[in-house]
Amino acid sequence: MDVVVYDGSFEGLLTAVFEIYEYKFKYPNIVQEKTVQSSAFGDVHFADVDAKKSERVLNGLKQRISARSVNDIYRAFLSEIPGIENTIYRYIKYVMGARALREHDYSNPDVLMVRDVSNKVHREKHRMEAFVRFQLTKDQLYFAIVQPDFNVLPLIASHFEGRYADQRWLIYDQRRKYGIYYDLESVSPINITFNEDLAAGTAIHTVYDESEELYQSLWQQYFSSVNIAARKNTKLHIRHMPKRYWKFLTEKQIIQRSSRSS
Repeated sequence: MDVVVYDGSFEGLLTAVFEIYEYKFKYPNIVQEKTVQSSAFGDVHFADVDAKKSERVLNGLKQRISARSVNDIYRAFLSEIPGIENTIYRYIKYVMGARALREHDYSNPDVLMVRDVSNKVHREKHRMEAFVRFQLTKDQLYFAIVQPDFNVLPLIASHFEGRYADQRWLIYDQRRKYGIYYDLESVSPINITFNEDLAAGTAIHTVYDESEELYQSLWQQYFSSVNIAARKNTKLHIRHMPKRYWKFLTEKQIIQRSSRSS
């Protein structure tokens, strides 16, 4: 078995796929660089990111399959599911290896898995777009902490750039320890090391702008006024807003603080 090591980026994965063909590896196992020590059984090949090689693979896919299926590959990659790199490689090999269109051949386990995983990541993207709650800090930055199941920050950047184009904001992924920052001109990924309490959202009040407290008080009054106890349906509520998101939702934090103080 040939272990093909890449840097963890999508461009790096496509470079690895290109070099599997280039070096004619018969039984490749694609692994991220950070896991290579525990996976290095057999010959090890390091696939350094090469923009030309990754672009050739991507262009080849665009010529053979639909734009949706290309997006499926990218979303599947963002799932970070263990072994997804090899599923994607087999998928690419399968759809590129015949004249007939194979991207909808769900009898193939790799085609089916790429589509299923892509759909899960797509649903998580929409949840994040709905459940992100910004809080204004003292330096007039709108800050939000999230912890998505999948690495969806690259997918939600354009949504928030279009919706909040007139304010600086930062969305921080607590699980992956990076964020996306909008500076009124463009969105860029950034790596930040936060105090543990701040990263967890438990000490965010220490960097609030003064107006944020007023905003949360008004939000509490609004939420209380529209919440009709007689129509409460907890099961339906949890289905649309899973509990794992609650700790980052302003309205849930307000309810919890209100309950403790009463």
